[in-house]
Amino acid sequence: MTLIPSGKPARRRASRVAAVVLAILTALAAPVVPAFAGTATPTPTPTPPIPAGTTAFTLAPISNGIVTPGEALAVSLILQNETDAATVPAVATVSLGRTALANRAALTAWLEGTTSGARTEEVATVTLESVPARSQAVTAARVEADDPTLAGLGPGVYPLLATYESPAGAVSSTSAVIVPEPDPGEIGLGVIVPITAGPLSEGLLTADELTALTAPDGALTAQLDGVEGTPAILAVDPALPAAIRVLGSSAPATATAWLTRLETLVNSRFALQFGDADIAAQLETGLAAPLRPTSLTAYMDPANFIPEPETEPGTGPTPTPGADPDVPVMPTLPELLAIGPNTREGVFWPTAGSAGPAVVEQLGGLAVDDQTAQTIVPSATTSQGAGGETVRAHGLAGEASALVYDSAISSALEKASALDDNSLRGAALTQATAYLAFATAQTDGAPLLVSLGRNPDRSRVGLAATIGAALDAPGVTPFTIGGLANSATVEIEIEDVPEQPARAAAASALLTAEGELARFSTILDDTSLLTGPERAEVLQLLGNGWLPEDLAWAEAVATHREATATTLDSVGLVPTAPINLFGSNVGLRFWVRNDLPYPANLVLYVTPDDLRLDVQRANPVIAQPSSNTRVEVPVQARVGNGDVTLDLQLRSRASVAIGEPESVEVSVRAEWETFGIAALGVVVGGLLLFGVVRTVRRFRARRRGKDAAPGGGPDDGAPADEATGTESEGDA
Repeated sequence: MTLIPSGKPARRRASRVAAVVLAILTALAAPVVPAFAGTATPTPTPTPPIPAGTTAFTLAPISNGIVTPGEALAVSLILQNETDAATVPAVATVSLGRTALANRAALTAWLEGTTSGARTEEVATVTLESVPARSQAVTAARVEADDPTLAGLGPGVYPLLATYESPAGAVSSTSAVIVPEPDPGEIGLGVIVPITAGPLSEGLLTADELTALTAPDGALTAQLDGVEGTPAILAVDPALPAAIRVLGSSAPATATAWLTRLETLVNSRFALQFGDADIAAQLETGLAAPLRPTSLTAYMDPANFIPEPETEPGTGPTPTPGADPDVPVMPTLPELLAIGPNTREGVFWPTAGSAGPAVVEQLGGLAVDDQTAQTIVPSATTSQGAGGETVRAHGLAGEASALVYDSAISSALEKASALDDNSLRGAALTQATAYLAFATAQTDGAPLLVSLGRNPDRSRVGLAATIGAALDAPGVTPFTIGGLANSATVEIEIEDVPEQPARAAAASALLTAEGELARFSTILDDTSLLTGPERAEVLQLLGNGWLPEDLAWAEAVATHREATATTLDSVGLVPTAPINLFGSNVGLRFWVRNDLPYPANLVLYVTPDDLRLDVQRANPVIAQPSSNTRVEVPVQARVGNGDVTLDLQLRSRASVAIGEPESVEVSVRAEWETFGIAALGVVVGGLLLFGVVRTVRRFRARRRGKDAAPGGGPDDGAPADEATGTESEGDA
C-alpha cells in the first residue's frame, strides 16, 4: 500500500479521531467487492482506514499471489480516498519481473518500495476511474496465462508492480507473484490464534459484559467462529472460562453456550497468563515465576451452586449423584481456570519483543506437570531471525526450550486478519505467502510457527480467511502445539531487548500494594475474599491488551491503587473525645469502624502512659460488617488524680497493625470517690440523728398528753409549768 499525503497536515491531524470513529462504525458494514477487468466499483472505506486527508494505492493479487503454471494472473488495484475531493482519473500499469527475488531480504526490500534492484515488464494497463471523497474503488486487471512475460516462469517469488501518474507525481505499489514447486514437500506449520477479551481493569468480566461479548455479533463469538473447523492452535485466556463458571446457574445463556462450544473444539491449545498478563514485566520485578490467581471465591455466590434436585427420568435436568440439595457444590480454582481438552501445560507467550535472554532462561527452568516449559518468542529477537534468516519452530537457547514464530510472516498475517475488505486482505496475504515460500524452502523439512497476533476485535471472516490462507499454502500441513514442542530443535541465540521501565515499575508498585492488602486481610476468617480479587485485578492490569493504550492504562493503574488504599482504610478506630474518669473501676467505651462487607476479627490494644490507670491491654472484638462496633475496655484507677494518655491501636489476630493509631486524653479523679463517700456518710449520719431526736420528742409529747388526762396527777410524770402546761427547760 502506498499513501499519498494531501498537503494538509493540520487537517490530517485534526481528523484522525474522526477516522478512527468512522472505522469502528464501518468495520462490519464494508461489503465484499467483486473484481472485473476494466471496471471500478466505489465502496465505503474499509477498516482500518487510511489517515484522513490522504489517498492510498494498493496492489493485491488474487489467490494470495499464487499462480501455478498455465494459470492467468488476476490482480485488484484499490484506490482509497480520504480527502475532501474526488480523485482524477488515471491509467494504471501493471508490471511483472521474470527474475525471481533472491531471498527474504530482497523480498523485504521490494515490498518496502525499493524497486531499483529489480527489472519488470509491463503486462497490463487499466483505467482508474475518479474516486469520490471519503470512499474507495477497486479496479481489476488480468494477465492471461499465455502472456510471454508470465509464461514459462519457474518456481520462485517474482516482483509485481503497479503504477499510475497523479497530480502529485508517480504513485506505485509493490507485491509479488508466487510460482510453487510442482511437487512441494510437506512442511509443518503451526498457527497460533489468541482467544482474549481485550484490556480489563476488574478481576473478571461481569455478566453484562459476557452477554455482549458472547452474543451472536460479539467479539468472543467471532473468535470461535473464525477458528472453528480449522487446525489453529488456540491461546486461551483462562480468565474467560473462569468469568463464566463463577456465575454458576446465574451465568448468561449465551456465555454458557460459548463455553460449551470452546470445550468441544478439538483444536490443540495452551493457556495464556490470567488476563494475558505481561510475563516479562512480572519477572523484571524479581519474581521467580509468573503470577497465578490465588482464589476466585469472592466472585461466587453459593446460591448459584446448589445441585439440581432429583427428578423423574426424562422430566428434567440430570441430578448430581449423591449430592445434598441444600449444600452448594463450589468449583475448585483449577476447575474454574480449565480451558478445555488437548491442553499443553507450561507454555509461556511474552508479548513480542519483551523477552530477552534472562527471561527466556528463567522461564525455561520452570517445569509444569513434568513437561518442559516452552517460551514463545518472535524470530526477530533471535540472532538468526534478526538477520533475515528463517528460524525453525523449535529452538534451544542454552538449556531453555523455545518456540519461535516467524516475525515477517506473522506480521503480514496479523495485518490481514484485521481487514474486513477482501481485496485489501489479499495484499497482506500475498506478502505472507511470499515469505512463507522462502521459509518452507529453508527449514530442511522442520516445522514452522506463525502467529496472528493479539487482536480481540477481528471479524470472523477476516480470521477464518487468514488461517485458511496460511494453512492452504503449497506444501503446508498443520501442526499442533504438542507436535511443535516435540519436533527437532535447533540452537538459537536470544538477543537483548529494550527494557520496559514503566511496565516494570507499575508491576512492582502493584505487587507492593498487594502485599499490604495481604497483611491487612488477616482480619478476615477467609483472607482470600480480599487477596483473590486483588491478584486477579493486578494480572488484568498487567494484561498485554493495554499496550496500545498507554494513557488509559496509566489511568486504570492509578484508579486501582486508589481503590486499594480505600480498602486498607476501610477498618479503623473512630476518634474519641477526651474522657473524664470519676471512679476506680469503670469501663471505657471506644468504637471500631468497619466499611467492609465482611466481619473483621480484631484486637484493640490500649496502652496508658501513666500508672494512675490499670487498663486491660488486649481487647478482642468482632467488628460487624458495614457498621460501627462498640468496644468496652475495663479500667481501674489507682490512688491519685491527674491526666493520662491512652494509646489505642487495632491489630489483626496475626498482630498486623490495622488503621492509624489513636490517642485519648483521660482526666483521672479517683480520690473524688473517697471524698464523696465520706461527705455522703456525714450527711446520712446527720439525717439519721435528726430523725432519732424528732422521734424521741414526739414520743415524750404523747406521754405528757396521757399524764394530763383525768386520773392523772403531778406526781405521775415529770414536773410541768402550771402556766404553760409544757415541760420545763431543764426537762427539755
